[in-house]
Amino acid sequence: MRLPLLALLALLSCACTRGPADGRVHITYWEKWAGFEADAMRAVIERFNTAQTGIVVEFMSISGIGRKLLTATAGGDPPDLAGIWSSSLPSYAEHGALTPLDNYLRRADIRAGTYVPVYWRMCQYRGHTWALPSTPGSTALIYNKELFRRAGLDPERPPRTIAELDAYAKKLTVYDAASNIVQLGFLPTEPGWYNYAWIYYFGGAIWDETNKVTFATPAGRAMFAWIADYSRRCGVKAVQQFSAGFGNFASPQNAFLAGKVAMELQGVWMYNYIEKYAPGLDWGAAPFPALDGINPPVVYTEADVLVIPRGARHPDAAFAFIQFVQQQTNMELLCRGQLKASPLAQVSANFFATHPHPYLPLFYETSFSPRAFTTPAFSIHDEIAREVNVVIDGVRLLQLAPDDAVAILQSRGQRALDRMLAQRARRGVDILVETP
Repeated sequence: MRLPLLALLALLSCACTRGPADGRVHITYWEKWAGFEADAMRAVIERFNTAQTGIVVEFMSISGIGRKLLTATAGGDPPDLAGIWSSSLPSYAEHGALTPLDNYLRRADIRAGTYVPVYWRMCQYRGHTWALPSTPGSTALIYNKELFRRAGLDPERPPRTIAELDAYAKKLTVYDAASNIVQLGFLPTEPGWYNYAWIYYFGGAIWDETNKVTFATPAGRAMFAWIADYSRRCGVKAVQQFSAGFGNFASPQNAFLAGKVAMELQGVWMYNYIEKYAPGLDWGAAPFPALDGINPPVVYTEADVLVIPRGARHPDAAFAFIQFVQQQTNMELLCRGQLKASPLAQVSANFFATHPHPYLPLFYETSFSPRAFTTPAFSIHDEIAREVNVVIDGVRLLQLAPDDAVAILQSRGQRALDRMLAQRARRGVDILVETP
C-alpha cells in the first residue's frame, strides 16, 4: 500500500487551529491494555511523536473501556482514538458510536490485500470499514509434550481430527487408586472461553449471515453430544471435584500450566503465561482438530482494532496515527512487543527470526486458512455467547439432553436475532454514518 503519511502530517501541521503551547495537535488515545502490552504501544507512540512535528499522541490505559467509551461518545466528549476488541465493533457501529474510515482508506490507498483476510473482514460491517487492526489473536491446540510421552503418545504427532482428540484425551486422563481424576486429557469447557466457537469445529456456524441462527443443524447436535459425552465418560461429580482445584488463569495454578489438563484450545498469548508462570514447560502447538481433519484448519481468531469515535475532535490526526501503525516496521514493533503475530499479509524475515515465540509461524500461517473465522458480525454477540454458556452448562451437568439444548438455543438465538433485525429496520436502511 502507498502511505502518503508525511504529506498528511505536513497538512495537519499547517492547518490546525491554535492549541497547546507547542503548536502541535494533541490527541487522546484510550486503550484497554496495561503492563507489557501497553508498553509495546507506547514504543510505537514514541516513534510517531518523534517522527513528525504536527501531532502528539497521549496514551491513556482505561479499565472497563467498553462502557466508558460508549458513555463518553454519547455525552459528546469521546477520545480522539480508541482501541477496542473486534468483537465489539458491530455493536459500536450499530449505536452510531464510530466514525467510518472509508474515505480515509481511499485517500491513503489502504486496501484489503494489505491484510490477512480474516483480520480485514473483522473491520468491516454493513458495507463500511470502521477500524484497522492493531494486534491479532488466533488460536490452536496447546498441549503438554511431557504428558504425551507419559501416556505413550508421540509428542510430535498431535491429534488431527475430533475423533483423534477424544482418543488422546482418554489416554491422557489419569485416575488415582480411589478413582479420583488426577489429570484430564481434555475438557471442552476448560477454560470455557470459546464455548460459542465449538460449532465451527463441527462444520457449522452460529448464523447464516442474513436472518437465521443455525444451531438446529447436524453440527449443533454433534457439538452438544460431544460435550455430553465427556461428562458421561469422566463423571460429572468427578470432574467438578477435580476442577475445583484449578486456580486463576493468570497463575501457576492454571489447569494447563500446572499439568492438570494436557490439551486446550488457546491463543497465541498462551506463550506469555507459560514463560511467566511455568518456565521450562515442554509444550507444543498445532492446528486444533476439526471433525473432518485439519486441512485447511478451522481457526478461531480475534483482534484488537483501532477506531475513531464519532464526535472526536481531531479525526484527521487520529487517522494519521492509525495509518502510521499500519506500516510494516511499526506494526512489527507493536506485535513483537506483545509477543503476537502480525495482521499484515506481508512480514519481514527478521520478524520471525528475532521473535521469541517458538510457534509464531504456526499462528500466523493458519490465520490465512479459508476456514479461519471470528465472532459473528452482529451486535448481539455477547447475548448469544451468554445463552450458549447457559445451555452448555446444562449439557455438561447432564441436566439437558443435546437435542433439547439445540432446540432451546435455536429458539432463544432466533428471538434475539429477530429483535436485532427489527431494531435495525426501525432505524432505517443503513447505520448512522457521517463520513469524513
